[in-house]
Amino acid sequence: MTLKLAVLPGDGIGPEVTRQAVRVLRAVTEGKLELQVEELPIGGNAVKKFGAPLPDETLQKCLASDAVFLGAVGGPEFDSLPRAQKPETGLLAIRKALGGFANLRPAVAYGALAACSPLRPEVLRGADILFVRELLGGAYFGEPRGFAQRDGVETGFNNMVYSVPEIERVAHVAFQVARGRRKKVTSIDKANVLEVSQLWRRVVIEVAKQYPDVTLEHQLVDSAAMRLVTAPASFDVVVTENLFGDILSDEAAALTGSLGMLPSATVGGKINFYEPIHGSAPDIAGKGIANPLGAIATAAMILRYTANCEQEARSIEQAILAVLDSGCRTADLKRAANERLVSTEEMGRLVLEAIDKAKSRPTHA
Repeated sequence: MTLKLAVLPGDGIGPEVTRQAVRVLRAVTEGKLELQVEELPIGGNAVKKFGAPLPDETLQKCLASDAVFLGAVGGPEFDSLPRAQKPETGLLAIRKALGGFANLRPAVAYGALAACSPLRPEVLRGADILFVRELLGGAYFGEPRGFAQRDGVETGFNNMVYSVPEIERVAHVAFQVARGRRKKVTSIDKANVLEVSQLWRRVVIEVAKQYPDVTLEHQLVDSAAMRLVTAPASFDVVVTENLFGDILSDEAAALTGSLGMLPSATVGGKINFYEPIHGSAPDIAGKGIANPLGAIATAAMILRYTANCEQEARSIEQAILAVLDSGCRTADLKRAANERLVSTEEMGRLVLEAIDKAKSRPTHA
């Protein structure tokens, strides 16, 4: 089998973390599949070189690949650019072109990182959540949008818009993945205020009838934000719309102690799209201190959802756990004096060593 992977390193720490993830991908797939990697420009770096955040060549090569892997885009130096040239415009455009509508964001509370979280260990214990965020609708894409003079006052406006088919398809993804987990879906909305959320809730209830083995509950987004930090283990699969999912899945970084630990996969379209959910972190770019584990965990998702290599995906996730249990930490994770501070590159090497060690471990019938 051949896996054609388009890698978009992007801006800031993106090139540093994707480099380590690709190293791990190559090592774990050696002899099992042929990995063909091509790096392509996107975001601010693409603006500097080509004047556009998503060059046409990048888009066409992504559409011809088996999977697309993004590092990160953006940075303060690009904030003053017109909307068409902003790095985030390129990100939204590639997501839309690839067509993925369901963003899968796992958030797991690692016991070894309990000290990194502001939450108490007894609150964290057992937390393992998979967010299913709708990615192509809502306020981020709703029309009309823009600025206008209203009664002589400048006003900005966006529309949160969803159709029945858009809600149905992401709900199906949530219920399907829940069947492989603990068979529970929490649908998050703001149905007490928003008409669009009232439609969301009605549609999710109808879809749930096709999955009688999965429990469905509803939660308002504000109370869900509170529950996420008071009883995170009560969630299994969370399905919600674009804006709410963006905010809540970032809040879930409190479970792991760092945004640098969170991977994601966007599925349902022409080509699956993968990215760690941290930003470009320009303040630490080039210093060799960025946490690559979110990107490496994203590599595991590439193997799981595109290459159908579940065993190799699990080997990466188990290696991450082994490295954390050994006390090795990047700067964002280090809390105790007895923990070993490591660089971005060294963390990648340690994951590789843990994979090799697991391979050489004898198996018993």
